[in-house]
Order: sequence, then structure tokens, then C-alpha cells
Amino acid sequence: MTIVFHEKSREFHIYNNEFSYVIKILRNNQLGNLYYGKNLHDRETFSHLLQGELKPLTAYVYEGDYTFSLQHMNQEYPSYGTTDFRYPAFEIKQENGSKITNFQYQSHEIFQGKKKLEGLPATYVEDDSEAQTLEITLYDSLIHTELVLSYTIYENLSVLTRNARFIHMGKSLIILNRTMSASVDLPDSEFDMIHLAGAWSRERHVKSRRLEQGIQGIYSMSGISSAEHNPFIALKRPNADEFQGEVYGFSLIYSGNHLEQVEVDTFDKSRVSIGIHPDTFEWLLQEGEVFQTPEAVMVYSDSGMNKMSQTFHELFRTRLVRGHWRDQVRPILINNWEATGMEFTEEKVLSIAKTGKDLGLELFVLDDGWFGSRDHDKAGLGDWYVTNFNKLPEGVIGLANKVESMGMKFGIWFEPEMVNKDSDLYRAHPDWIIATPNRPSSPSRNQYVLDYSRSEVVDYIYQLMERVLSEAKISYVKWDMNRYITECYSLTKHAADQGKVFHQYILGVYSLYERLITRFPYILFESCSSGGARFDPGILHYAPQTWTSDDTDAVERLKIQYGTSFLYPISSIGAHVSAVPNHQVRRVTPIETRANVAYFGAFGYELDLNLLTAEEKEKVREQVEFYKIHRELICHGTFYRITSPFEDNVTSWMIVSEDQTEAIAGYYKILNRVNEGWNRFKLKGLDENKAYMINGDANKIHFGDELMNAGIPLDNKEFCAQGADFSSVIYHLSLVK
Repeated sequence: MTIVFHEKSREFHIYNNEFSYVIKILRNNQLGNLYYGKNLHDRETFSHLLQGELKPLTAYVYEGDYTFSLQHMNQEYPSYGTTDFRYPAFEIKQENGSKITNFQYQSHEIFQGKKKLEGLPATYVEDDSEAQTLEITLYDSLIHTELVLSYTIYENLSVLTRNARFIHMGKSLIILNRTMSASVDLPDSEFDMIHLAGAWSRERHVKSRRLEQGIQGIYSMSGISSAEHNPFIALKRPNADEFQGEVYGFSLIYSGNHLEQVEVDTFDKSRVSIGIHPDTFEWLLQEGEVFQTPEAVMVYSDSGMNKMSQTFHELFRTRLVRGHWRDQVRPILINNWEATGMEFTEEKVLSIAKTGKDLGLELFVLDDGWFGSRDHDKAGLGDWYVTNFNKLPEGVIGLANKVESMGMKFGIWFEPEMVNKDSDLYRAHPDWIIATPNRPSSPSRNQYVLDYSRSEVVDYIYQLMERVLSEAKISYVKWDMNRYITECYSLTKHAADQGKVFHQYILGVYSLYERLITRFPYILFESCSSGGARFDPGILHYAPQTWTSDDTDAVERLKIQYGTSFLYPISSIGAHVSAVPNHQVRRVTPIETRANVAYFGAFGYELDLNLLTAEEKEKVREQVEFYKIHRELICHGTFYRITSPFEDNVTSWMIVSEDQTEAIAGYYKILNRVNEGWNRFKLKGLDENKAYMINGDANKIHFGDELMNAGIPLDNKEFCAQGADFSSVIYHLSLVK
């Protein structure tokens, strides 16, 4: 891990054993990019890589000098309008209406470690020796504003993190209209763009498109990261796949409106932009004020998509997630939502908890319906205290005590960002919702969004939640958020500050999370947003796992969990066994397959255990025991995608321990086929020179090279015996000593 500044050539070389990133101070004292890719030997200069000679219709920077233009040159953090007509990394509107800027190199600092981002989630280090940071300070003397570009490289990961900070020191006002966290110019466009798209209950499906001239991108303007587009894109070479080829991954550690965009110019150069969506953002800066962008994470892989994903997994699991639960295996839970909805009694939920305890489960979670006048979704949100003692005669405190006395932990559901109009909170503070004056407010799920850009609103909700969590024995919180933001306006802000509301809202969410996890460091927080509509790296900094999707069907979950694994560690993926026919698609799948899919995540159940047959309960008991034995491997092992559900009737994946002594592999067959040929399951990530036993059978011992190259012969009769369709098998491999 090294960051070098070559004074003579005025070049920065950021590199480790995996990749190199080269920045040059150009003739006009702005920054250019010379290279990003496989690691290079350091040298005094890489200036020969600077390309962008003049073409017809090209504007040039200096009068009479036809040799220097920014129009087709690779830049580091570009602006628009000074010989470059592509989309910029930033845009600043000044009092005279101009948006033209000239940020020139002023100084730089190289230091060990990594700074925190004030009020924002970000990756971190536990020891300064893990990483090195470069900060380059640029200055525009006309508007008296500094721009600080920050780059952190980790010693043992192919990771470069980036952010930008604007510091306004001038007397006149400026307005930030666009502030990307990172911009990267690549010298060609021979890439496929991979992204994760979908909707409610089909989140994070893998999409691929070939780059073409013009703009291709994804975004959210819903107020949160959204179910439609996750804040992530990857550029892979056309010949790259899961196991070979060059891949660039880009992720934004942010939970609000975002934009990920690739622009290909007329000479096939590619410009990647990632950051807060500019169309819902406008930030006024006065003298002495600072604006900090969220952090972008860039990952380079020369060994395919799996290597990219594994790098993201390790970084996010160990240096984004934090606190008590970062390295802990997760408790196996039972949630009552699909069993009872809001129509529950204490007797009913205690009976589910007791059966769960008998089957080996460890945590009972009480979902929506425990607070205020909450018997349906039209009332009660915002009133985080018990008023309906018909449901809970002794309140949350009494129920928690009874669950704890069984030997189980107790968890509870909140939706703290929302309010119903039929609530004590709304009646007392109707001005606390996000709403535009003299315009109708659009309801969604009969609820409205509280204005978390206002500190008094956040303070009030914190006080209610703190009281519940401090008085009752609560070990887990499911934090839901069931709608997008419409009519975005804060009633207490001036007109000039309305462009800040979306971002300040997310900062308010982060501040509430931060206060709660500081006050209750041993509570496990799980994020939820109608399932996976806010499954993003920003939330992982506070809640180490996320409810992956409201779609609990095992077959649908193959695609959802496969796509989620492109970026997110398996320990963060909430995955439960639910009832059949499935609530979302009415499909009936074997209970074995439901568990075999859910094992690859934070495992639990989402059904009425008391409705299971004796045979099904015994299977649940076996599943729980299996997960307990192997959850350390599942939580901390290296995950490999092998066969894609988007391309085949078969899905397969596996997890290998860090020392390659143990592995768990899942193989899933969607539809059985008549008179089918023979298949083999070729594994990945094993030690080719070591022998492994399969499922504890001493007659099934094979070397790693055989398992990876020849594979495991599959028995079609075994799959057909499980039922008509939707069959699966789990292989556990242990090293023969």
C-alpha cells in the first residue's frame, strides 16, 4: 500500500498489490487521470498515457495554444463549460448567475489511516496501518472556495474510497447544484454495465447492457435508495464472467436520492459519475460553511465478478458494519407478521414463541400492531407506546419478560419515520410531516413521512423509542420504512433551503440511528423498507442486516439473494422460511428448499409454527440445528456465485471458510424435466491439494481439484423424489485430517 507524489512530473500514484490509480496535475493546475486498473510498477512519470489531442470543433484552454483542451481528456473531478462539454462532477452557481469555475491545485497531504465523515456513514480503519489517505486541496480564487478531494486505499483490499468536500470562504453566496462523490474517466468503452434493478418484492435483479455512446445510468429520486435501483454499478469487460476478466465496481455509501451514470463520448471514452442525485438537490453555502459528499467505494478486479463481490463483502462486513454485532453470528428468529398480521393477542404470540423455543429458535420478534390505536394501517403510527391493553395486558414490558422467561430473546418492530393522521402525534403536530403548502399531500399506505430534516422531530421520536427500549427487555429492533417521499418541502425552512431537505432528511435518519445504537450498543438493528427498498451500504453502517425482500418465496428469493450478493455480505441478508402457499406468489415449495435458500443469509422463520405438522416441526428442528452448527461459516466465509438463476433452470452457490477447511454449497433446480441428461456440480474456492468429505460420509471423500474440475455427479432421481419441482440439495464439505 503506497501513495507516492512525484514532484517533477506532478503525479500521484496510488497503488497496492492489486491495482493502481494515477492522477496528474495538468498544465492548467487542474487534475487529470492517467490510469485506473491492474497494479503497475511505480515510475517517475506516466505522462505518456495522457491523451486528448485536438479534434475538429475542439475548444482550447490557452489563447494561441492549440495543443491543450479538456474536451476529450481524462479528468479527475471535472467541471462543465471550460472546453469540456460532458457531464461534470460538480456545478456551482454564483451570485452573478455563472456556473463556470476554475479549481486549481493548491496543496496535498498524505497520511496513514482514514478520517471520519461528519454525520455520514463511511468505511473506517481500526488501525492506521490498514490504510493510507491522500487529500488534494484545490482552490477557486474568484469565489474563494476550497475543494478537497479525498482518496483512501486499503493495504490488503482492491479498494479505493473517495469523497469531496466544499469549503466556502467568500463573502458572496454560492449554490451547489451538483456534487458527485466520485468521477472516473476511463480511456475506452468496451464494457457491459451491470446494475441491480427491480421493484417491491423483486428487488436487486441483475441487469446487463452494453455501453454505447451517450448516457446510460440508474437513479433514485424517491427520497431513499429505493427498490427500483440499488446505488451500485459495475463495468465488466465483455469476456468477463464470475471467475475471470476485468471488472470495475462502484458503490455509494448513502441511503437517499442517488445517481450512477456512465457517459460515453464520441471517441468512446467512458465517464463514470456516482453521487447524490442533482435533480433533487440544491445546497446554499454561506461564508464559512462546508458541504461534505457521501463516500463512494471503487473496487477493481482482474478475476471476474466474484472477486469484485468478495472484496465488497469483506470491506462492508468488517469495515463498514460496526459495533457488537459486526463479528457475531445472528440469532435464529421467528417473526409473527405472516402468522398474525396486526390481529394478535398476547396468548397467540406467546404460543408461537413457545413452539419456537421448543424447536430451538432463539429470538421472537413482535411485528406491527403493538402500539397506539394500531389495529389496522390507518391509525397509530407515531404513537410508540401501548394504549391497547386488550392485545398486551401488561404492555411490551410484560410480553418481553414472558418471552425472556422462556429462554428466548425478544424483538420489536418500529416504523419511526412515519405517521398516520389518525394518531396523537399528528393531532398535536400536523406541521411535522413533509408537505408542500397549499398543495395536496399524497398518502401511501395511509401514512405520511415525518420531517426528519428538523431536529425537534428526530428528538421527539428518539425520546419515545428510548423509553420503550430502556424499559423493556428488547434485544432486536426491526426498523421499517414503508413509503417514498412525495411533495418534498419542509415548513420551517426558507425558500433557498428547500433543496437541502432530501439530504437533510437522510442525515436525520442517520442521526437517530447513531443515537440509538450508542445508547443501546447490544441491540441488533435490522433495517427494512417494505422489504428491500432501502438495502444500501449507508444503512449497513447502523443496522448490520436488512430484511432483503417482502417476497419470501424460495424460488423468487434465488434471484433476489443472488443479485444482492453482488455487493452485500451474506451476514447482512435477512432470509426466512415462510408458509406455503406463499403469501406473495401462492407457490408451494418444499420446506427443505425454503430452508436451503434461507440458510444463505441471516436465518429465521416467518410463519405460524403451530400450524405445522409434527413432521414439519421435526424438519424445522433439524434445520435450526444445522444452521447453528454452520452459521459461523455462513456469516464469515467467502461466498461464490456459480450458476445464475437469470440464465438457467439451476441456481448454485457456495461459502468456503477462510482457511479452506470447510464449505457449504447449495444447488437448486427450479423445474424437473423428463428423461434429463446427467449433470455435475463443479465447486469453487477449495484447496485443490486437500481431501474433503461430503456430508460426513466416509465413502464420499474427494480432493479439491476433483470437486472443482470434475464436480459432484448429480442424481436426478434424488431431485425428483423431493416433489414435482423446486428441489434442492445442500452439500457440506469438511477437510479430511
